[in-house]
Amino acid sequence: MQVLFVAGFATIVRDMDASAALFIDGLGLPMERGDYPSTDAIAGVKHFGLWPLAQAARSCFGSEEWPADLPVPQATIEFEVPDVEAAARELEAKGHRLVHPTRTEPWKQVIARLLSPEGLLVGVCHTPWLHESSDG
Repeated sequence: MQVLFVAGFATIVRDMDASAALFIDGLGLPMERGDYPSTDAIAGVKHFGLWPLAQAARSCFGSEEWPADLPVPQATIEFEVPDVEAAARELEAKGHRLVHPTRTEPWKQVIARLLSPEGLLVGVCHTPWLHESSDG
């Protein structure tokens, strides 16, 4: 598998006000308050966000509740790959269980996700707007 870059990182938050107080107010990160504060304007990272747990659960499982039988993630990291389907198959072939198969999110990112042993939500993805070529 070829990882092109880290496409995004987001802390998964249970208390948006407390997290916004740290990341927006405290650190001064250039993020707008809202349902999903995020930025693509921090040097060295393609994307950083504060992802509410309910949104992460909805994205992975179609429900606002995180399943009780899985560790609740504290963060998500997404690795950009040339072929998401192939990367997902490779991970499964190596014994890793996907949280969900490859699919296209409403924001047009193609992604498959799994949980690391520590409970980090890990994605292999293609994020069209992060590419300078004609595909994004």
